[in-house]
Amino acid sequence: MKSIDQLTTIIHSGIDKINWKKEPRGLYDPIDYVLSLGGKRIRPLLTLMACNLFSDNIQPALNTALGIEIFHNFTLLHDDIMDRADVRRGQLTVHKKWNDNTAILSGDVMQIASYQFIAKTPEKYLKQTLDLFSQTAAEICEGQQYDVDFEKRENVTGDEYLEMIRLKTAVLLGCSLKTGAWIGGAGEEDAKNLYDFGINIGLAFQLKDDILDVYGDESTFGKKIGGDILCNKKTYLLIQAIELAKENDASELKNWLSTSDPTSAFSKINAVTSVYNRLGVKAICEDKMQFFYNKGIENLEKVSVSENKKQELRNLAEKLMLRQE
Repeated sequence: MKSIDQLTTIIHSGIDKINWKKEPRGLYDPIDYVLSLGGKRIRPLLTLMACNLFSDNIQPALNTALGIEIFHNFTLLHDDIMDRADVRRGQLTVHKKWNDNTAILSGDVMQIASYQFIAKTPEKYLKQTLDLFSQTAAEICEGQQYDVDFEKRENVTGDEYLEMIRLKTAVLLGCSLKTGAWIGGAGEEDAKNLYDFGINIGLAFQLKDDILDVYGDESTFGKKIGGDILCNKKTYLLIQAIELAKENDASELKNWLSTSDPTSAFSKINAVTSVYNRLGVKAICEDKMQFFYNKGIENLEKVSVSENKKQELRNLAEKLMLRQE
């Protein structure tokens, strides 16, 4: 079994070898830029780790892993435009460094490139991998649309939010694990258990992201704290606060949600965070995060390989829950 560090090195090397120094530079330079920013590389790492559970040779899964990572970064380019986000991984987003049109078109090329890499999956597993990847790509778009729809709604429920993040975030983690398991030679039951592990860890991961957006350290989180509050994003924290708030808290929350004056941004973040603190929604979100984490570990326990082989996946899941970035 290879360690997380060894697999991460392989992934970084594979990404670095991709040639984006092409013409027109205005199309390819942004791709080179966004991939050079690094990131956690969780999705390709999960692909290789799942493959390695069943095979000592992870090379057949590498192109699939790279395709998934390129696809993930493509979604970030478009998400950042839709969210009007200025910073990603501590650096300017592509639409801020260049412009919206460039981010859209460069993102489109990245989506095409992701399929080109996925198409290099070993022939024995190619059709099922392409089918799952295409299904996952559509589900991510569905999740993004729900996210957009929620901006116009005041009555979003916690369950609706969890379904949205399952589609927008968790399904790609599940896809990464399942395709890696297939390529490694796993049976369908083990592949499904790893997919479910990815879904549950993905849900916990996004809930952690919601918490960090409010309570994280901006210097380590890689983007501005309070961004979700400023744009009234329906996170699990806000949904719980709206449900729980009474009288003064409800009135204050309603007033701040109707405020879009950029000069009051600092005050809005502090005021809404104070409401969250009084209502205890951080603890509620942490409990739900722990629930999905525990479910994910239960899924992992069902995978029919030795406990020793699964330890690195346990370590990674725990690291994602404890992260501050």
